[in-house]
Amino acid sequence: MEPLYKIKKGLDIMLEGAAEQQLAACPLAETYAVKPADFNGIVPKLAVKEGCSVKAGDPLFVDKATEKIAVVSPVSGTVKAIERGERRKLLRICIESDGKQDYKSFNAPDPEKASGEEVHALMLEAGMAAFLRQRPYDVIADPEQKPKSIFVSAFSTMPLAADFSFVAKGREGDFKTGIAALSRIAPVYVGINPQQINSELLPITHAKVSVFSGPNPAGNVGVQINHIDPVNKGETVWTMGAEHVIMLGELFRTGKVNLTRRIAVAGSMITAPTYVETLIGAPMTSIIGDKIKGTGHVRIIGGNPLVGERSGMDDYLGAFCTEVCAIPEGDDVNEAFGWIMPRLNQFSTSRSYFSWLFGKSKKYDLDCRIKGGERHIIMSGEYDRVFPMDIYAGYLIKAIITGDIDRQEALGIYEVAPEDFAVAEFVDSSKLELQKIVREGLDLLRKENA
Repeated sequence: MEPLYKIKKGLDIMLEGAAEQQLAACPLAETYAVKPADFNGIVPKLAVKEGCSVKAGDPLFVDKATEKIAVVSPVSGTVKAIERGERRKLLRICIESDGKQDYKSFNAPDPEKASGEEVHALMLEAGMAAFLRQRPYDVIADPEQKPKSIFVSAFSTMPLAADFSFVAKGREGDFKTGIAALSRIAPVYVGINPQQINSELLPITHAKVSVFSGPNPAGNVGVQINHIDPVNKGETVWTMGAEHVIMLGELFRTGKVNLTRRIAVAGSMITAPTYVETLIGAPMTSIIGDKIKGTGHVRIIGGNPLVGERSGMDDYLGAFCTEVCAIPEGDDVNEAFGWIMPRLNQFSTSRSYFSWLFGKSKKYDLDCRIKGGERHIIMSGEYDRVFPMDIYAGYLIKAIITGDIDRQEALGIYEVAPEDFAVAEFVDSSKLELQKIVREGLDLLRKENA
């Protein structure tokens, strides 16, 4: 029997436009793009030039520090453009597809018999190590540091998040193979929700499976680490997205890197929210198409509304995106009397609006307005009511803002990632960008400890 962890602190935000469990395949687009900014912690060193021919699985750039971690091409074709920004910062590498998928082949050992070194070596060679993240710092995992454990969360509680049980449908075998491969490196912990106990995902013989129930962020891998195997100073824990575990399993089964994934296209501004099967780096136009309602005042988000990044129709699918959402921008809304008006269709964590009378199952069509300006942190304990980790979130944020590194370490900064503060940022009456603050704090701490 899997151990059960009941998460009590948190907040479920019910939004309109959740994706229906129907799958549509996207044909190969003309151009794909890989963005180095998706791989936090890597300083990219190009491995290709404009005009080069590449296969799916050929490296596009490597980590300049070690030259061991490679990020590979999702398609075969020709490097069309290498786009740079200020101070020649590498923004993205665009590949023109040849209309077919010509894969680079790798010699994949049997994950049941291979050593941890052999598994990790293949992951580095095939570019799958670029999808391993580490705690502390929430960056791409350092290949020189051996982790004490590896965590995989097989569900998400974020609003409009993709349902992994549907994403993995028909590919449960590859998921289990990927878990078996990771288990050769370090003990693996898989988090599931109660609905997945009787699913095809189980049994998983090469991992310790735990059940997490409760509100968002119960599905965050950081919450699961905190409850099962907390990170102390000097320790390293790796994490991997469940969708990437499927890709890893397919690599060991076929010897090829197939970066195809199922994306939830969701949000109240999508005409028919559904799932799309496409490749990492696909253009947004091929994913969304003509599904946007209206012609303006729409926010397209690469990811879910709480932790995703602002995107656009001229952008490309990020390497870690599990959904693409479209919600109202809100810049065309003009309300008489503002916040003082009684409301029935606006969500509030307090009882400021009468919408609380409808219970927790009511869905809302929220827009992107902040509804207030940045101000001092005055609400003591406000973050802790929705922060289920054994960490004083408010004090940690203050320590990061003041740059008190010793205090940050004492308060558990090594355990957290920006996404762990997404719900706290949503309820924050001070309107602070908590995820940005945490990201800057982690980057500073990593630089100081280098």
